Amino acid sequence: MTITASAVPPADSPRSSGLRRAYADTRFGQLHYAEQGTGATMLLLHQTPRSHDEFREVQPLLATGHRVIAMDMLGFGMSAPLPRPQTIEQLAQGAFALLDALGIASAVLIGHHTGAVVAVEMAASAPGRVDALVLSSSPWTNADYRASHADGPGVDAATVAEDGAHLLELWSLRRPYYPAGRPDLLDRFIRDALAPGVDPMEGHRACARYLMEDRIPLVTAPVLLIGAEADPFALPAVAKLQANLVNARSVDVTVIEDGTIPLMEQQPERVAQLVTDFLGRLGFLGR
Repeated sequence: MTITASAVPPADSPRSSGLRRAYADTRFGQLHYAEQGTGATMLLLHQTPRSHDEFREVQPLLATGHRVIAMDMLGFGMSAPLPRPQTIEQLAQGAFALLDALGIASAVLIGHHTGAVVAVEMAASAPGRVDALVLSSSPWTNADYRASHADGPGVDAATVAEDGAHLLELWSLRRPYYPAGRPDLLDRFIRDALAPGVDPMEGHRACARYLMEDRIPLVTAPVLLIGAEADPFALPAVAKLQANLVNARSVDVTVIEDGTIPLMEQQPERVAQLVTDFLGRLGFLGR
């Protein structure tokens, strides 16, 4: 059963008209999502600790020919909480639960950072349900990654302080990796990091627990790998992902100049064009 909320008022652009937010009832609890457009489905999966808001700019650009659903992944945003320790497998099951609740058999998956890892697991566990895969700034989570990241300090590690110093710490940890002159993007990150029940570090730990090297050979869908030139955490993984997508139908690779960690918000037009061109080559556009 799906409980649909009222339409979201237009925001910064008339392209945002037609966007609707809703909740879907699933075995995990209610999952929150934003939907726009009609046609074949795209499912957008955000990074840690963000929400569907990460795709605010790019979603309407993709919705001209598709039904585009940006979800708050299980444990994030306004979706049902997910107890620790969280796993990528659980996040993937949550995404499939949303598709099931909406009666969607298959979709193009677009994942950014943690969302890309979730997309890999979805494509590995249910290849018949993934039409194509867009992996933006995905980490490569092999044994070395796990050893260096599991339960250790990270970019979103800030201890809650009575004087609120952790708020500035969260901001300061991310600031070097965000585009200059865009404090609005850091505002949006902080809001999501402080959402009730969200642990800003747990999604990163879930990535560090994931055995990607065992799962990625099971991916058979066509893949577009997008790297961000100024993302020092994820850019080195692009070549490793490409080398390990040994059974994908095809693998396209693009690195976006001056792209940073909030790539979806920073360069939405460039991202949308890459995705549209990729799907057009595959014959999915407007299907």
